[in-house]
Amino acid sequence: MNQALNQSQIVEIIINTINKLFNNIFSSINNSMFSKLDEFAFIDIKILNNRYIKSFIGDFSGGGKIIYLTDALLIAIALYFIIKYFFSVFSGVQTERPFQFIFKLFIFALIINFSYTICYCIINFTNLISSSIQELGKDVVHSNISFSELINKLNNKISISSSDNFDLFSFDGMIKSLASIGLLSLLLNYSVRYVLIMFFIVSSPLAFLSLINYSTNWIFKAWFKSLFSLLIIQVFLPLIFIVIFSIDMNNKILFIGSIYAMTKINDYVRELFGGISSDFSHNLQSQFLRR
Repeated sequence: MNQALNQSQIVEIIINTINKLFNNIFSSINNSMFSKLDEFAFIDIKILNNRYIKSFIGDFSGGGKIIYLTDALLIAIALYFIIKYFFSVFSGVQTERPFQFIFKLFIFALIINFSYTICYCIINFTNLISSSIQELGKDVVHSNISFSELINKLNNKISISSSDNFDLFSFDGMIKSLASIGLLSLLLNYSVRYVLIMFFIVSSPLAFLSLINYSTNWIFKAWFKSLFSLLIIQVFLPLIFIVIFSIDMNNKILFIGSIYAMTKINDYVRELFGGISSDFSHNLQSQFLRR
């Protein structure tokens, strides 16, 4: 009897330890992610205020390091054309007309030096569309269209931030665990997306430079498609929020399913428009399968 009692106590201690361990993990994850999800998901012109981006592509007042590099490459391309045109007189090889080349060089030099302004307009336009849908959704569902509002609603139903009475082996405990893991996946996905958008902003002068030659314009097409597929996500995201806030809040499984639908939105956008994936778990799985 004492042996059986000791075994049950040991099992209870193990279960309580596991519950406490996972509760501490989920609580620390939830407390750190809440303030960042909206910032990473709904990107606005504040991303351009990063001092490193300004040092690379400049701002409205002047150019940066990448601008100076692309300007130097433009000069190199102009010298290459002059040499090629000079030798074409003797070899008889047909080249681009000088007036046409000079006009094209001037246009692309202008575009490259206004890379910051172009990126500003693209990001601001995308943000205006997503903000408009958010305001429209707010009038329809009478809730703020944001991750902070979603998390508040989740807390009201399953208390994902609460540290009281957590039981990993209960239905509510499993729902809470899935919600926390789903939110962590969202945070990773949108942080990867945020970093990728910063990379494409910094590389924008080089992408515009690639348009100067027909053999390299595929670089700009790939750059634009990737940046477009990353930015357009925040246009579709408010629509998913509207659907989520329209469903029955008492259905916990549908609520958790909606979180995982958000983790897959990048794959849906990539299938529609092409571009690059910011799905963290998908990229890890792809790397694992390649090995």
